[in-house]
Amino acid sequence: MSNKTNPGNFFEDFRLGQELVHATPRTVTAGDVALYTALYGGRFALASSDVFAAELGLERAPVDSMLAFHIVFGKTVADISLNAIANLGYAGGRFGAPVYPGDTLSTTSTVTGLKQNKDGKTGVVYVHSTGVNQHGAVVIDYSRWVMVRKRNLDAPAPETHVPELPEAVQPADLTVPFAVQPGRYNTAQAGSPHLWDDYAPGERIDHVDGITIEEADHMLAARLYQNTARVHFNQHVEKEGRFGRRIVYGGHIISLARSLSFNGLANGLSIAAINGGRHTNPAFAGDTIYAWSEILERQELPGRVDVGALRVRTVATKDRPCHDFPYQDGEGRYDPAVVLDFDYTLLMPRRAG
Repeated sequence: MSNKTNPGNFFEDFRLGQELVHATPRTVTAGDVALYTALYGGRFALASSDVFAAELGLERAPVDSMLAFHIVFGKTVADISLNAIANLGYAGGRFGAPVYPGDTLSTTSTVTGLKQNKDGKTGVVYVHSTGVNQHGAVVIDYSRWVMVRKRNLDAPAPETHVPELPEAVQPADLTVPFAVQPGRYNTAQAGSPHLWDDYAPGERIDHVDGITIEEADHMLAARLYQNTARVHFNQHVEKEGRFGRRIVYGGHIISLARSLSFNGLANGLSIAAINGGRHTNPAFAGDTIYAWSEILERQELPGRVDVGALRVRTVATKDRPCHDFPYQDGEGRYDPAVVLDFDYTLLMPRRAG
């Protein structure tokens, strides 16, 4: 039998410091933007209007931050998480150069940590991935860790190495690709009168609306990002798995929550950083996703008075509205309805001084 096919990497195939060059470079098109809008219904003005973006000094509307993330992330799946049980978390993500239709994105990763689990059947792989455009400019770099199956249960465990990961990206390390001219920011077109100055640490916002996941939606999304993880695609296999059905790609939940957050955070024009994140429970087709957000910090940016940063925690739930802000109990256990705990930094215009 031919051995030309690639079964993907199992836990014992990874090595600390290993460099992975991921296939395939992907040119972003206007069609990607239209499909992303159709999937999530995002209304953030910066990614929706060339005219609005030009008022902020950009050449045209960039793609939504999370669309850029998904394309960069999707490249890594075949090499890192094809045989994964779960994507466990993110840290230290920084968005760089804006991505426009016509840009070509490619991704490389470095293995930064390994830890075999006690059951001897799986292990956790830590990687740092970097996405660049056709000019070599970084569009996003981030760390994530994923639980991967072992192929050979007798393979010796590697020496455990868990990398130190930052709690949050600092304001001085954020890239701010746009500028707000005094008196030129149109809050009516953006969809909300509330700017950076109007939010307070500890404030909680129920985003009110809900979106039901359709089977066709999450399958289309995974294909759009060239995410090949079997747990999202192969019902023939997954019907015999833990859940008996395909799991929705976690990034799909992030984008649904980002879209829902427009109602309350409409002037959060772009995501500048992913400080941390966990997919706490699986989601499936038929689940209805709700979301709420907490303002963790209001941060001034060095040398900038036109734009500030909000560090935000957005929590997404399935089949449970968020008017009572479901999260964790006193012992730190997540409410069973919580599917996402996402800590990120938004860029938002400030009021003119």
